[in-house]
Amino acid sequence: MIPELCLAQDPDSDHLLATNPLALLLGMLLDQQIPMEKAFKGPKVISDRMGGLSVHRIAEADPEEFAGIVAEKPAVHRFPGSMAKRLQVLAQHLVEHYDGQPTLIWTRGEPTGAEVRKRLEALPGFGAQKAAIFLALLGKQFGLQAEGWREAAGAYGEEGTRRSVADVTDSASLLEVREFKKAAKAAAR
Repeated sequence: MIPELCLAQDPDSDHLLATNPLALLLGMLLDQQIPMEKAFKGPKVISDRMGGLSVHRIAEADPEEFAGIVAEKPAVHRFPGSMAKRLQVLAQHLVEHYDGQPTLIWTRGEPTGAEVRKRLEALPGFGAQKAAIFLALLGKQFGLQAEGWREAAGAYGEEGTRRSVADVTDSASLLEVREFKKAAKAAAR
């Protein structure tokens, strides 16, 4: 079953995210210092510019050529050069450690939620928070059944919350997540 995503707030981009695990990981990596929906549209833009989204093509691309694809107007990210490098390093990691198959991160050996989170944290460009959010996204919107995934995702795994991309299911929930983040930022000051 293909989940109906609303992360990019664009049907074509969301369909790619729902059907292509590489796109989902790339979108999550791009989700920093730009609006969430722009980040999650990025994989579709890259796919359109490359004539498809292939982990091997990204991993093996000439770094300058790939940076040009990411930087082409409109740029995929506000920092296209550094993000192109990060995307390429992530693709290379996936080829080296997961045979170019992102789903193996959460399926190889029937891992627990804690193991999936550990694997996500080991990805280039993913830290503890990004790994927890992605784990929650897998559990909440992709039906991940790994034992203990909610606990491993921490607060992001809680049911009924509006804290992250894992909780965005439509335009209204996107606004609720934005409000939560704004309030959390204000409280941290």
